[in-house]
Amino acid sequence: MGRQATIERRTKETEVRLSLELDGQRQIRIDTGVGFFDHMLTHVAFHGGFDLTLEAKGDLHVDAHHTVEDVGIVLGRALDQCLGDRKGVNRYGSAYVPMDESLARVVVDLSNRPILVVTGPRRPGAVGGFDGQLAEEFWRALALNAGLTLHVGLLYGDNDHHLLEAAFKALGRALDQATAISGPAGVASTKGVL
Repeated sequence: MGRQATIERRTKETEVRLSLELDGQRQIRIDTGVGFFDHMLTHVAFHGGFDLTLEAKGDLHVDAHHTVEDVGIVLGRALDQCLGDRKGVNRYGSAYVPMDESLARVVVDLSNRPILVVTGPRRPGAVGGFDGQLAEEFWRALALNAGLTLHVGLLYGDNDHHLLEAAFKALGRALDQATAISGPAGVASTKGVL
């Protein structure tokens, strides 16, 4: 189908280059300089069935915030470009993913009405030098730039690594469902447009 995009973003804080193929073979190469974030992005691409090549350099001497947010912006723009007019896609996707004692739920709508809702009894703390609050910054940047309605439910868990990993895996699986080609050339909306 050729649903692919290459996007670059350069600011005074970061340089991000990303190539995305929605109908890929799970060929993944990621280097953001933030090891735990690379691990989470690998889960998104693998469970989404995507090819993803990503290189990011950021002001990590400050912290990882700008890098994580800008990767979300670039991945969101690439996803939006890959989807084009969004004709023929399922539009909706959802997944529950357990990771040992943790459980996360992600529901996505390729609606072109971007919003992020994160629910749960608590937010994850730092894991491997990655501030758990940055996950929400990534999800927000992704949703705003890809035109996603994105609901992330951090349902329960004791181990922050497990809770975040469950959420990122669920995101990949939900995106896999939503971006799948489901049938006729039209969009999945009674309005006729997304």
